[in-house]
Amino acid sequence: MSVQKTKIMIVDDHDMVRMGLKTYLSLDPSFEVVLEGTDGQHAIELLRNCAVDDLPELILMDLMMPRLNGVEATRAILPEFPNVKIIILTSFLEDHLVLEAIESGAVSYVLKTVSAEELIYALQGAKRGMPVMTNDISRALTRGLRQKTVKEDDSGMTEREKEVLLLIAEGKSNKDISEELHISIKTVKTHVSNLLMKCEMEDRTQLAIYAHRKGWVNT
Repeated sequence: MSVQKTKIMIVDDHDMVRMGLKTYLSLDPSFEVVLEGTDGQHAIELLRNCAVDDLPELILMDLMMPRLNGVEATRAILPEFPNVKIIILTSFLEDHLVLEAIESGAVSYVLKTVSAEELIYALQGAKRGMPVMTNDISRALTRGLRQKTVKEDDSGMTEREKEVLLLIAEGKSNKDISEELHISIKTVKTHVSNLLMKCEMEDRTQLAIYAHRKGWVNT
């Protein structure tokens, strides 16, 4: 009895990367690479010219590409092809890039340094709609969300004070905050004092409650 293969599209502007990914995926008989795009725009053109029954179920999408990058392509593809699952596969770990990719609708964000087994595991998870991320990616996503919240706030706090407040709301100690933000414990204490004064609060617990009530903490 033959195994039903999962159709995959690879989108990357480097020929060698696409070739390597194809070799990786050939290790698993349940996957079949059916399309290869050289950038986001090319990917969209290929999908639009593809018969419905031949459409890929999963797309491995590079992030930095000419014409249309991975995030832009993801935003364009998903409304038109909602059944496709997209996994961003990249060398970049910047917080804002991870956040943009996930907000665009990508199921997972995977680094090109992963092993063949890890990549296949991510693809299997994506097929089920299950995000698969390493601890590094999860931390980058959390930081990206926190930085976005900081930038969108108009409470009068400085960006650093807002970051400290969100970490307090996460239950972090002054030492934890110091290590997370790469600042001294003395500086953390100064920010906490300023927050107590600006928010007219008496202790850290009240600051944490304040942040939650504002809807600034992702629960």
